[in-house]
Amino acid sequence: MIPFTRYRDGSTYRDWARRVGLDAIRSAGLKPQDIDSVIVASESDMLSLQVSPAALIVDELGLQGASAVHVDAGGATGGVAIREGFMQVCSQVSKHCLVVGYEQTASRLSRKGVQQVYSLSFDADIEGWTGVTTVSLCALSFQMYCDQFNANVEQAALVSVKNHGNAIGNKFAHKPMDITVSDVLQSTMISTPFRLLDCSMVSDGAAAIVLSNPELVDLKPFSVQISGSGGATDCVRLGDRTSPFWFEAKYQAASRAYAMAGIEDPMSEIDAAEVYDPFSGTELQSIDALQLCPKGQAGPAMENGDFQINGRIPVNLSGGMIGQGGAPGATGIAQAVTMHRLLSNRYEPGLQPSRPLRRGVIDAHSAICTVSAVHVLERIDG
Repeated sequence: MIPFTRYRDGSTYRDWARRVGLDAIRSAGLKPQDIDSVIVASESDMLSLQVSPAALIVDELGLQGASAVHVDAGGATGGVAIREGFMQVCSQVSKHCLVVGYEQTASRLSRKGVQQVYSLSFDADIEGWTGVTTVSLCALSFQMYCDQFNANVEQAALVSVKNHGNAIGNKFAHKPMDITVSDVLQSTMISTPFRLLDCSMVSDGAAAIVLSNPELVDLKPFSVQISGSGGATDCVRLGDRTSPFWFEAKYQAASRAYAMAGIEDPMSEIDAAEVYDPFSGTELQSIDALQLCPKGQAGPAMENGDFQINGRIPVNLSGGMIGQGGAPGATGIAQAVTMHRLLSNRYEPGLQPSRPLRRGVIDAHSAICTVSAVHVLERIDG
């Protein structure tokens, strides 16, 4: 992957996709001609201003002849792309599948233009053209979560402090900051209860991984494999949901991924997590839906330090979207890169937990968790 930031050097998404794609192939010990399938992930053609980008990215990579598919699933795009690649290699349709995601979110359109595109990721006819924004709907959902489970803004602020702080040690991060809960609570109000420091950055970025069927390749002394994959959806409009405070799609996707991986108790069997955190409160809702704490107890668990680097389950050691940055097409794939390094015991100095890690969960979702993709990654020793 490349740093998530705002690029001002004249480079574009095609340069970034080419760089991370070829780096991933080399890191896998493969040659370009070994790749027989490419999954290209970008949240929206409107952000890159390139219709049907899959063929273009394959061309940029010099992989002509490989099959190509473009995945577009809002914020869940990177996670859904991994799921598509996973199904291809498991079915042996593909032997070596390159999954590459990018987003030119910060440097191509204006901030207002990006916000307009994001508003159309909801129901464009009923919600999008009324001026509704991502932050307003996510803030509303989190307010209801607080009412339901007695959570509060101070607990959400701890997420911001943690993730900005973790980003300090991550060379790929867009917004590393040493801040306090007071700093978060005194920052500019964006949409009650979310303040500026509760919100993730709009970033440029790209990331790529190679997926191979373990039955068709020679494994190294150890490997990191996807042992579980799950996907699910929820009502597009928040008001149509039975429990608008609860991420039901994520709960179902996680349950399916855990079942595939043979996990019965995620709270004791998951060692680390990279979760989708466009806003601080959203991370609490995600931790809850991923079943990493007793239901409704993500806030108290955050206060208890359960999700710090040497806590019970470290969450977003990369800094997440709040600290590392938000490039949706790349985010879910960057999570996989981070988790692979964590499970391989070679993450950034100061961010690698002291105890060995065996299993990690990564998750990405769109809108207010309308589409969810969850994966369990597992270290397999030879």
